[in-house]
Amino acid sequence: MKMQTIKRKHSSAHSRPRIVASIAGLASLSLVLAACTAASSPEGSSNSDGSSSSEIRNAGVIVHAQNGEPASLDPARTEQGEKGEAFIDNVYERLVDVGPSGPDLIPSLATEIPTLENGLVSEDRLTYTFPLREGVVFHDGTDFTAEDVLYSWERVITMNLPEGQAGALVDSVDSMRVVDDFTFEVTIQEPDASFLYSVVLNTVASIVSPESVEANGGIQADTPSEWMDTNMVGTGPYVFGEWKRGESLTMNIFENYWGEPAKVAVRWDITPEESSRVLALRAGDADIIDISPSNVGDVSDVEGVTIFEGGLLLEPIHLGFNMKSDNLPSSDTIPMDFFADKRIRQAFSYAFDYDTYINSFLDGYGARYTAYIPQGVFGYDENAPVYEYDLDMAAELMKQTPYWETGFTVSVLVQAGEPEFEGVALLMKDGVEKMNPNFRVNVVSQAETQFDENLGADPVPYALWVKNADPGADPHQFFDPHQHPDGDWGTKHGMRDAYEDPDKIAELIDAGKGTVDPDKRLAIYAELQQLLYEDPMWVYAAQEGLAYPYRSWLGDFNINPLWRGPHYEYYTKG
Repeated sequence: MKMQTIKRKHSSAHSRPRIVASIAGLASLSLVLAACTAASSPEGSSNSDGSSSSEIRNAGVIVHAQNGEPASLDPARTEQGEKGEAFIDNVYERLVDVGPSGPDLIPSLATEIPTLENGLVSEDRLTYTFPLREGVVFHDGTDFTAEDVLYSWERVITMNLPEGQAGALVDSVDSMRVVDDFTFEVTIQEPDASFLYSVVLNTVASIVSPESVEANGGIQADTPSEWMDTNMVGTGPYVFGEWKRGESLTMNIFENYWGEPAKVAVRWDITPEESSRVLALRAGDADIIDISPSNVGDVSDVEGVTIFEGGLLLEPIHLGFNMKSDNLPSSDTIPMDFFADKRIRQAFSYAFDYDTYINSFLDGYGARYTAYIPQGVFGYDENAPVYEYDLDMAAELMKQTPYWETGFTVSVLVQAGEPEFEGVALLMKDGVEKMNPNFRVNVVSQAETQFDENLGADPVPYALWVKNADPGADPHQFFDPHQHPDGDWGTKHGMRDAYEDPDKIAELIDAGKGTVDPDKRLAIYAELQQLLYEDPMWVYAAQEGLAYPYRSWLGDFNINPLWRGPHYEYYTKG
């Protein structure tokens, strides 16, 4: 599978490796770097701020300057793509995990991945049997058994919290049972080719300690757990330390981990301002930082810093169309059903400068992707049709509508402080306004809280917005919520009335979920992508690449493209 990553424009002032790893299927990115120790730097060398490149600060703990903090530490309340997932992923475990390369899942608390071939999936594709790992201990000292899987999943279903991903279990599971101490069985409601990816791998399916939960309030139907919001007891390589809200989160080594123990503790420093994170890295106060791809050049010249580069996140950036709202900004002159005309959606797709976006706003850390199957996910086809920047074609389409003569004004909503998202809006504004001087696009930037409130409203009070998709590992995780005429986004944004053939789109998406045969499934998604290219509900801006600046004394590590977070247990320090 080819990855079409565009090289960055800037160059480092010092030699460093550039490794690009494929993330075919669901795979994590594994990077093994030759450790650059303090001794490799010239003695007495220093950074531009005067700090020594050979000085190791905060011995015994890796400091990660993080751009925010989770709303909750409870996996039952954490949504896909939220900041808490990377933290949860290091403390809790699920039955399956992602491998270091290739598309296959790997066992975690389960010892085998259920398949038809090994007899762990029934012939009717409804029942999955999970043999479980023995000798696993929770952080509170209790032993892990199949009863704990049942408890953890029933807890999510009973709580059924709207702010989490409970639907992954509620909408899929028909029944569950403990076969014996180390065998767990689940029967789903209908055949689902995405089940292991969209449900079992989901953060919400993390295994929690029943003893700790019951000792601190237990399970209450439709009610969050205050204790679980701020505490964690799992089976992962790290033990929860403390959470100082607005300041830091700490994880300590779990010495009794069933696998290879972690090598060093980790502290997340909550540092919302990117400039502050850059300064912390330069000074040596942070060992690794979150950074926007466009700003990687700000730290590429720092002595003793290496840039992890490679792979693509499984949460592509897009601009969405809304055909439902009757409460648009007062400056907008478009009717409610403006984007119900597919010619207008096609014109906007041609008006976006994809290459400039990747090269400038992502600084080369990114790639094109097709009609909502990102690179690295089953069904991705590098030969599937994509829109190219073509203002002449955009103009031809708009000339077929009444608005070429009358003009229009429309607003696009973006989250403030997110340059990758703001760049999409600015380039769309540039292209549309170049097409015709009577066209106007207003970019409305809002703080995260207000942005989330508006995007969560029904109807959304904007006709256009920019965001990234919730991360997924199976094509159904992208098609169902984002493209299905009766899915979460489809219902909210009026897709059924806008699609030329909504029933066909729905039929194909449903068939893709229920078809287990991979060849037949590929054929379904090929047809679906062609239809969605002709009748687009999104402008598929780019798939963002991974970039993490880190102090060079850190050793091997692993980046999960689903949750943007490092698997810290692979790190060493000093």
